[in-house]
Amino acid sequence: MNKKLTPKQREVNRVVDALTQAIGQHKLRPGTRLIEAQIVESLQANRNHVQAALQRMSSQGIVTIEPNYGAIVARPTAKQAQEIFFARNMVECAIISCITPEKMAHFAEEIEQQQYNEHNSLLSQNHRDIVHQLGEFHALMSRIAGNDVLRDILNNLMVMSSLIMMLYQKDISTHCQCDEHRDILTALRSGDCARAQLLMRDHLETLQQQLDFDENSVNSLTVHQALVQL
Repeated sequence: MNKKLTPKQREVNRVVDALTQAIGQHKLRPGTRLIEAQIVESLQANRNHVQAALQRMSSQGIVTIEPNYGAIVARPTAKQAQEIFFARNMVECAIISCITPEKMAHFAEEIEQQQYNEHNSLLSQNHRDIVHQLGEFHALMSRIAGNDVLRDILNNLMVMSSLIMMLYQKDISTHCQCDEHRDILTALRSGDCARAQLLMRDHLETLQQQLDFDENSVNSLTVHQALVQL
């Protein structure tokens, strides 16, 4: 049985969700200072709940808390993104090599559910949900592979990768990404590992090319402006 959330936990979750959505929708750009008073006013929230929310987001790598300054939206560098996608390329191709048609058949229902959720996310217009659902495809591939070491490595890479996509992806070409995922699944079902690996490399390269690290490309709003528009 799931533990019932306390009123404080629900409020902290509300603040986290609102801020994360504003960041994911590019209303709050990397480096934007998250002024507590503005968050309190905009969300009609308790200051203690806001502080707890910012601490949680800091532990998730979404914001950075700087001494004597406060919280700001995290800003992973282009170099970090390149390194993460290079590592993902190596790890995910290794994961693909572990997947057989028999394993694909065993996970058929889970694959169908993941694809259903992925397509539904297209209708949500919620950048955070779209990034999450697209990322779930890669997490599922690691579960199907059955290699716990590779799965743990990918899970760690996906935390920062998802943040980078959420912050810097200039075009969410979700239809293209869904098509690429389907092509990879088709190759794996037929046992064509080499083609699946090639498709995965192309897919990750496409994702990296969609990143825009020009912080001047979109004007950042104030925290109040961003939150009242949600």
